[in-house]
Amino acid sequence: MRRLHRVRRTLNYVNLSTPLGLLLARLGHARVTAGPDGLLLAYDYRFRFPIASAFTVGNVVLTKHPEGFLTGALLRHEDRHASQYMCCVGLPMLPLYLVAVVVSVVICGHHGSWNLFERLANLEDGNYARRSPWWFHTRSPQKE
Repeated sequence: MRRLHRVRRTLNYVNLSTPLGLLLARLGHARVTAGPDGLLLAYDYRFRFPIASAFTVGNVVLTKHPEGFLTGALLRHEDRHASQYMCCVGLPMLPLYLVAVVVSVVICGHHGSWNLFERLANLEDGNYARRSPWWFHTRSPQKE
């Protein structure tokens, strides 16, 4: 494991984001396994919220899907979110993320397309579509 990942793992424990992720995994009856780069992968999460196929809290990546789902581009996307928790000093990321969701919905009507955190984690890796802002949508001319 690279030094950056060891530092991230430690800081996300200290800033309480990883313990919160582990608590959510336990409450959601998820099975937690060690993943790459200091991540903890929580499979078979049973709550319906959030609706994303995977989400990260600290170094814990939770998914409602069975083991083997978190691979490739999606795992890289969630790995970037773990680093964002470190940069946001842990739990402050949660309200910041909610603000980013609201901004994205106002801009384009979608929770992820203009969400700063999703863009920094690479939208396509997280299976988000790029949508243009509402003011770029063309209107059809009205018939008179």
